[in-house]
This record gives sequence, C-alpha cells and structure tokens, in this order.
Amino acid sequence: MKFSYAMLPDYPLRESLASIRLADELGFHACYAADETWHKDMWLLFAAAAGSTERIRLGPSVTLREPSLVAQAVATLDELSDGRAEAVLSSGNFGLLAQYGVDWKRTKPLSRTKEALGVVRTLLADGAITHHGEFYTYDGLFTFARPVQERVPLKLGAMRGPRSFEAAGELSDGCHHALSCSRPAYEYAVRHIRAGAERAGKDWRALDIGAWVVFATGPDGDTAKDAARSMVGIYASSMPPEQLIRNGVDPAEVEPVVAAIAEGDLARGIELTTPSLAERLSIAGTPEECAARIREQIAPAGVNHIICAVTDRILVQAFTGRTVEGVADVNEQLRLIHDRIMPEFV
Repeated sequence: MKFSYAMLPDYPLRESLASIRLADELGFHACYAADETWHKDMWLLFAAAAGSTERIRLGPSVTLREPSLVAQAVATLDELSDGRAEAVLSSGNFGLLAQYGVDWKRTKPLSRTKEALGVVRTLLADGAITHHGEFYTYDGLFTFARPVQERVPLKLGAMRGPRSFEAAGELSDGCHHALSCSRPAYEYAVRHIRAGAERAGKDWRALDIGAWVVFATGPDGDTAKDAARSMVGIYASSMPPEQLIRNGVDPAEVEPVVAAIAEGDLARGIELTTPSLAERLSIAGTPEECAARIREQIAPAGVNHIICAVTDRILVQAFTGRTVEGVADVNEQLRLIHDRIMPEFV
C-alpha cells in the first residue's frame, strides 16, 4: 500500500515546502495538491519543491485547466523533478465552476475530461497536436516542454460513477476517488475501474487506485476527530447523492449542512455536522484507529494507495475561523502516519 500526502496549498509557502521535504524524507509516495483558483498556485509550489526533494512524486489531484496548459506544466515539472511528475484530471470542482459562470450540467463533464486526457497524452508523447474534437481544437499546436519520463502517469478523478470509474480504468493510468471512507463505496469504484481496465485488455491491479480521504490523526483521537468534523461539511457539499448513499449517508442528512455553508454560515454548518456524519466521511482518530479504519473499510476493496488530505488546526482556522486546540500539526501527523500507520500495510 502506498501512502501520499494531499495538501491544500494555503499555508505560508515556506511551511508547505518544509512539509513536502519531510514527506520526501519519510518515504511518502507523492505529494498532491488541488489545482484550483481558491488556493495558492500548486505548480509554482511544486516547481520550488522539486529542487529540494529527491524521491517524492509531485502533481495535481485534481486539475481542470485547459489540457494543453496541463501538458505544458506537467512536462516542465517533470524536467525540474527529474521524472517525478504526474497528474490527475477531472471535470472539476463544480462550486468553483459556478463562480466562473459555468453550468457543469451543460458541459458534458465526463466527455470533456476524456477528450482532455487524450490531448494531454498526445502533447506529452509527441510535443505537437492537430485535433478537432467536440470541446478542443488545435491546428499544429506544439510545445518545447518535454517530459523526462517516457510515460508520465495520467489518472482520472472520479466520484459519481459508474462511467467515470470505467473511463479511468480503460483510458488512464489509475483513478483517485475522493471523500469516500466505506468498503461499499470502494468496492463499487474498484468493480467499475476493473471493468474498464479489462475492456481495454489491461491488468486492473497494475493501476493506481487511490483513496483520497479527509484525514486527521494525533495522540488525542477525539481532538483529531473534531478537526476532521470541521472540514467534512465543506467537502461533503461536493459529493453527489449516489456517493453519499454508498458511504451510508442519507443525502437529506447533509442538506442542512450544505445549506448553512452555502449561506456563508460556516459555524452553523459545523454545528450541524454530527460526529456520526464526520466519522462516516473521514479517517480520523489515533493512529491505531486510523489504521483500523483503512484496514477494515478501504484496503479489502482493492485500493492500493491511501492519499491523506491532512487536516490540522491551521487549515481548520483558515477555512472555518474555528479554533481547535491540541490538534497535531501537519508535520507531526506525517510522522505519525510514517511511524504508526504505514508499517501496518507493508
């Protein structure tokens, strides 16, 4: 089982760089970040990190930029990191798209993402593209940005399914499934990833099947759970009803939380996020509690990659204005994952 660190690049940049260096030293597989306008630019951050790390892989999980720009950026990052770049593409954060005036329901999100994947792959492989598709058109577009890796790993992010999971298995190098924390949800995802892979004549077990989870750990398990609870409502607002149900959550249970957050009342949204709801939609507690949840709910489904979206006091404060005292900081949590969780999955 691989373990990676998923960061929101909202900390002071020097602190983020120090955390990436620590994750590298501890042997984490990758560091991922959201490529969204809401956050500091992850491409610039990872370009800086490339020069001070040796093994850790770097890239967006997820990105929704115009695909020729993704190809240019990931090829440049691959050169800077000497072959450690990768990317996870997605139809995007629908809340962010709404702020750009884009109605995602009218954009054929999966078809657009599949076409974007093909554009990125072609530009990385050939350095040039002529393409007249449904969403993207290029006439002899070329780039001098060339990757070091013979094949840069390109994966898809998927949440709803089943077609998105099957597309990831059929067309890409893997799938990152965000926010689910239950065995039924991952069995569903893996079943459809496998179907897509087998349709393409690929071994599904060779794919990167990642569980991107809201995560918090520390010596005080209750405090870690409270920190995760502060963030669950914000994340759950982007989960489709089908995914909530697969995680044992009635969509009606989340509606008051989402409504409060949409009105800007984050305090009320957190108040309405019950400990029971937070437990179903996060991995949180002592390292032993977190390891048990992964072992019981995620690993048996065929997932081979745990992507820890580490939540600490600074992140909670930045997003919600709420102060949760006693929560282990990012670096302490990375050490706890390395020392007390990763050895359970060797």
